[in-house]
Amino acid sequence: MSNQEILKVDNLQKSFPVSKGVLFKKQVGSINAVNGINLTVNQGETLGLVGESGCGKSTAGRVILRLLEPTAGSVIFEGQDITKMSRHDLVPLRSRMQMIFQDPFSSLNPRHTVGSIISAPYAVQGIKPQGGVKSAVQETMERVGLNPEHYNRYPNEFSGGQRQRIGIARAVTLKPKFIVCDEPVSALDVSIQAQVINLLQDLQDEFGIAYLFVAHDLSVVRQISNRVAVMYLGHIVEQASREDLYSHPHHPYTHALLSAVPVPDPKLEAQRERIVLQGDLPSSINLPSGCVFHTRCWKATDKCRTDIPELLELAPGHLVACHYPIMESLGSAKIAGPNSGFVEQPDHVVQPPSEVLQNLQSGHATRPKGIDYAEGEEPF
Repeated sequence: MSNQEILKVDNLQKSFPVSKGVLFKKQVGSINAVNGINLTVNQGETLGLVGESGCGKSTAGRVILRLLEPTAGSVIFEGQDITKMSRHDLVPLRSRMQMIFQDPFSSLNPRHTVGSIISAPYAVQGIKPQGGVKSAVQETMERVGLNPEHYNRYPNEFSGGQRQRIGIARAVTLKPKFIVCDEPVSALDVSIQAQVINLLQDLQDEFGIAYLFVAHDLSVVRQISNRVAVMYLGHIVEQASREDLYSHPHHPYTHALLSAVPVPDPKLEAQRERIVLQGDLPSSINLPSGCVFHTRCWKATDKCRTDIPELLELAPGHLVACHYPIMESLGSAKIAGPNSGFVEQPDHVVQPPSEVLQNLQSGHATRPKGIDYAEGEEPF
């Protein structure tokens, strides 16, 4: 990962008009999907963008790529402001900026073969790879874990995980510098999710790709991201490195999200108290005044209802937009209380079978910790 900045998003906004009437339509409001977000992505880095459904994550990704036109703000990619570029000038830029869509079923044309889908970027950019298009496409298919012999098959002949690999192959065909991953594993089961995440990381190491990884699964984001930005109602409320955000979150909304992450230990999970936010997500048509989170925040005061908090740096690289940030560290020891959040699991020492048998024979075997046996049922 390099410290060279490849993407800078400054005060990006996106609103959708709300109209009323049939013959004579009149705009009566607007849906404020993205509200002045600021992001930076370095070369070869993965920035995770998390938040609950409806917060504007996917819209932000599409606006950054100019798949949707921004209402205001700027997107600087490799020193160029792409928000001021014409559609014609954007075409060459598409070879360096790509997107992996969320739904592997609707993002592939069912009437096109896999070969024509993956080779589409070559046709659009007018590129003739050495050795021919078919050879290059089959090489890409093999690189993403697809059988090159399936070049002439149609999308309906593949499983969900394989279809997502086809979408990934299409995105990396021209070796782009930046890819927006719009919840690429949310429609897949857990085992396939792990395979796709490992594939994305391998491609990043090989080609130096920078990712904007949009997701609502905090475990997946923690696995792949270098930095994480938390989004709520179109606003970035917290941004920090992966390690810092998961162990020292400062915004109440981030605490609530992390408290919902399950812990794979029944005893530790029983001691944790989840933060349940009251009420539903407010409407993007009529955003709350002041801090947008104050309607669901247990720390809200009159100041939160009137003043919009700025995104300030509370620690090196840790930005928070909150009037009353939570400064306590979660840590691995703090597992109870309203701000428990994520809990690190201790490392377990695993004995090889030979040592276990030796201990059994010598009578030095001990009862495994963390397991409750009924009386008379101890294994040793």
